[in-house]
Amino acid sequence: MTANIKREYHTPVMPDEVVWLMNPKPGGVYIDCTLGSGGHTLGLLEFAGAGAQIIGIDRDQDAISAAKQELKHFRDAATFVHGNFSDLQDIVMSLNVLQVDGILFDLGVSSYQLDEPERGFSYMEDGPLDMRMGQGTGPSARDLVNNLPAEEIADILKIYGEERWAVRIAEFIVRRRDKAPIVTTGELVDIVKAAIPARARRSGPHPARRTFQALRIAVNRELDELHAGLDQAVRILCPGGRLVVISYHSLEDRIVKTMFLKMSGSRNQGCLRILTKKPIVPCEEEVISNPRSRSAKLRAAEKF
Repeated sequence: MTANIKREYHTPVMPDEVVWLMNPKPGGVYIDCTLGSGGHTLGLLEFAGAGAQIIGIDRDQDAISAAKQELKHFRDAATFVHGNFSDLQDIVMSLNVLQVDGILFDLGVSSYQLDEPERGFSYMEDGPLDMRMGQGTGPSARDLVNNLPAEEIADILKIYGEERWAVRIAEFIVRRRDKAPIVTTGELVDIVKAAIPARARRSGPHPARRTFQALRIAVNRELDELHAGLDQAVRILCPGGRLVVISYHSLEDRIVKTMFLKMSGSRNQGCLRILTKKPIVPCEEEVISNPRSRSAKLRAAEKF
């Protein structure tokens, strides 16, 4: 893996591994389902050479604007789509594309979104309690914590965040919102810290990390969207086309692993050959230089 791709900002996770496994070729057609600020797309276009085309999809209009700047030297090779990868087949059909040579999913929240407190994804900085990847579309995290019954909030935290203290946190949320609506990330962090006993907060990750993850997944319906996107991706890949997925928590990785195994099994007339028997993880050097990569797992498969 010697692509040696340089990045000026918003460093993508495992860029060389993505290029190596995707193996883009001149004239190929590829899709980056989670465009972000365009780092992975740039690497693929640089490696592929003449005639390659990439469709970059993102539900965040701000991310698309950033990607257009990052990819300004490849404008003729990149098509930008403001949309959701759960609509993948409709998107490619609207572009008169029948099959593609490679598809990338880099899941979770982007650095671009985390670095903007006003988007409400970060538990490290105070901002509006939003967490919507597509600005202004659908219910926000504020809507969920202020309107759902305690039991439903607890279920979200348990299922999507695997939070041990889910019931207690939900009870504290309801108790707090009875006094006044919860409107900022800082307020939610304080509630979570108050709900989790001090002894449980002395070690491990930030105490609000699992709560924020769970709410973000629920707000954006991320697991449902992933199921739909992966299924459609396999359908539109041409024979020899490759599917590369980077996930950041166990729920996502489990979905990807299960789908790959199911679609590679002979009993089900499988159509995938798994390229990564075990997920690839970032090297120690990358984790040090880009701490947000520490939980990443990359899986890849090829259609036959």
